[in-house]
Amino acid sequence: MTVLVESKRPHVLAVPFPAQGHVKPLMKLSRQIAKHGVKVTFVNTEQIHEKIILASANAKILSGDDEEEEEEDNIVLTSIPDGRGPEDDVNDTFKLLESLRDTMPGYLNDLIERINSSNPDGKISCVIADITIGWVLDTAEKWGAQPVAFAPPGAAALAILRHIPELVEEGKFDSNGNITNGESITLSENIPAWRSNELTWSVPIDPKTQKIFFDCSLRVEKTLKQAKWLLGNTFYELEPAACDLNPNLLPIGPLLETNISKSRSSSFHPEDDSCLTWLNNKPHGSVVYISFGSLAMFSQVQLDELALGLELSGRAFLWVVRSDLANGSRAVYPDGFLERVSTNGLGKIVEWAPQERVLSHSSIACFVSHCGWNSTIEGLSMGVPFLCWPYFSDQFHNQSYICDKWEIGLRIDCDENGIRTRDEIKTKIDMLLSDDGYFKGNALRLKEMAVKSVSEFGSSYNNLMTFINQICG
Repeated sequence: MTVLVESKRPHVLAVPFPAQGHVKPLMKLSRQIAKHGVKVTFVNTEQIHEKIILASANAKILSGDDEEEEEEDNIVLTSIPDGRGPEDDVNDTFKLLESLRDTMPGYLNDLIERINSSNPDGKISCVIADITIGWVLDTAEKWGAQPVAFAPPGAAALAILRHIPELVEEGKFDSNGNITNGESITLSENIPAWRSNELTWSVPIDPKTQKIFFDCSLRVEKTLKQAKWLLGNTFYELEPAACDLNPNLLPIGPLLETNISKSRSSSFHPEDDSCLTWLNNKPHGSVVYISFGSLAMFSQVQLDELALGLELSGRAFLWVVRSDLANGSRAVYPDGFLERVSTNGLGKIVEWAPQERVLSHSSIACFVSHCGWNSTIEGLSMGVPFLCWPYFSDQFHNQSYICDKWEIGLRIDCDENGIRTRDEIKTKIDMLLSDDGYFKGNALRLKEMAVKSVSEFGSSYNNLMTFINQICG
């Protein structure tokens, strides 16, 4: 571990986009940096800050932990307003982006000024900003701080964003982000192609929304060029061709919560540890784990099919069902379903789970996932095969990696009505877990690569140390 003895030590300001899939990996990175003696001020919006504090408090209640929360060395949590008024829809992502772009530079400018004036020997020397809010780097440069971008998605998602301008110039994309020639875009023979409805910004049923997403994606390319360093939650051996297409990328993943205090979790939801006790009583490699992240929502019809498909499989399952999973409302289960699966011990349902600890549990057989990058990198780092159920954005391309490139999972396909039926769900569970270990074997090889990358002198370890030595220099 690096120990800093200078009177002026580096001070990093970390600024995530206010969504769980962005906050959590940047917090994991911040903890890695702080372990080396670097001070980190982590800036959430007020709404997100309150969610995290509340979730931590509720998690303690759920676990029966009444110990005093310990301060985390070298990390200070603070917050700024997101600029929205009480009349604004909290679920309107576009309004949030607009508000952040208008107000965040001012709030951050004031925050940096307060920090620098109150602690001359600990001024902000580096700002790490999520690529989604790249305008933060302008504020960093104004104060003479090193501008660093953090990328929550994988290297392939970055590569397509970086190449948008030239693809538009070549006529391969129109101004709305639609593929103009053919059904797919290929950047390298070693990276799965992007089909027309599987681009990061694709919203086939809503061209207006897609146009807004595409315009936001265009702006990311400027951020990627402006940043002195681009830190990514991936590792070179996992995506070598995609990493090579991002010349200033430092892959420093997988970013995992190993040995991190539960009380300082950055989850927006209280984690229910009771599922770990339940897993302890299940045989090795016997449990299907189902979680769709923090944003996906489904129709009641689809949730019914999923519930009945899990029951039909006859395999034990742990299912994360958020309170808003049924299109913003609480799920209603098929008649008698909860009674049947609880009586025979087949199923356990929680509102939120400590996912990394679940995935690393010996009883987990596979992961039914939306294929968000955080879940993807966590699952493969634990050697767990996937059943893929993407919802939006980069999740479709992550599915292609999982099923076609890495061969650690299978797609759960929709019928002609867009529903993943109970029979399809049961069939794919059976196929994945009755394959003589092919998918599991591939997953374990990726796990070994992931562990090696973050071990001493591994590729991600070396990249992280390169960055830390740079900001400490």
